[in-house]
Amino acid sequence: MTAPPRKIIHVDMDAFYASVEQRDDPSLRGRPVVVAWRGARSVVCAASYEARPFGIHSAMPALRAERLCPQAVFVPPDFTRYRAVSAQIREIFSRHTALIEPLSLDEAYLDVSELRSGLPSATATAEAIRAAIREETQLTASAGVAPNKFLAKIASDHRKPDGIFVVRPSQVEDFLRELPVGRVPGVGKVMQRKLEALDIRTVGELRRPSLDELEQRFGRWGRRIYELARGVDERPVEPHRERVQVSAEDTFAEDLPLEALTPHIHRLAEKAWNGLTSKQGRIARTVVLKLKTADFQTMTRSLTRATPPSSAQELAELAGALRERVNEPAHTRYRLVGVGLAGLMDEGEMAIQGQLFDTF
Repeated sequence: MTAPPRKIIHVDMDAFYASVEQRDDPSLRGRPVVVAWRGARSVVCAASYEARPFGIHSAMPALRAERLCPQAVFVPPDFTRYRAVSAQIREIFSRHTALIEPLSLDEAYLDVSELRSGLPSATATAEAIRAAIREETQLTASAGVAPNKFLAKIASDHRKPDGIFVVRPSQVEDFLRELPVGRVPGVGKVMQRKLEALDIRTVGELRRPSLDELEQRFGRWGRRIYELARGVDERPVEPHRERVQVSAEDTFAEDLPLEALTPHIHRLAEKAWNGLTSKQGRIARTVVLKLKTADFQTMTRSLTRATPPSSAQELAELAGALRERVNEPAHTRYRLVGVGLAGLMDEGEMAIQGQLFDTF
């Protein structure tokens, strides 16, 4: 028998950090607020909706945000306060379901296929959650309601801010047909250009190639986008999802050339290794090196081996070797480096997955 479709809600707070600041300081309401430390190395944590028309968005350099909107009010982030509000919101979720998968402080998936609150539908539940958030925190949230996580996440962005959008099972094909492929999670700018070279710009057009064609071109990712183009996403909501990676990264006071990163890679490898050893019985075979250039381009290199690193020193050596796979021009300068271990698993799992492969 075919299982009934899930009922998934994706709740996303509206400009969360900036909205908390505007709530707590009435003088900020209606003004362009940028949550960021000031300084040459700082990046924007969040921007209020009043700041966004100026082109300001999260993760952009704070100096650029200041140039785009000289009248913006800069507020340093207060993560202790944001976490407290997030806990309040989480408690509201728990009144309706135990199946809650937080993605960050300001968004989460909820599986409301079996409701505990007695409401008649997933849509009514999403509306009740939004109303409770507004009443109890004086903040607004947007929600997407759909048969799976992929569709719910896209739907929550459809009526932002302070809106709700519902995708019923019978509406999936129409909802996706004209959606730009760039809206599909995981389709970044590089993948988007590759698809555009195949004359694929919408999710509807992404349904043209066969599964074999997409797998031949894009490997396992080809199967994934084949399924997403048809609205298929079988991932469950995971309330207690265990971390699958540990990492450490650092932003430098001054941009550095590639050859000057060695001591920083060794220091960060030590921190990442200490993070791994705190997770007793967990092992990771994949070593990850993350770099961010002076112009904010992010790149990663990774290596998966049959045997995991056995020490912080070996981790540092492997991360250093990954640096040699960076083919940027010699004059490139880097503002950030990170070292991580990905694919954490129990020792028993590791024993049955002892095959060697490299990833780039």
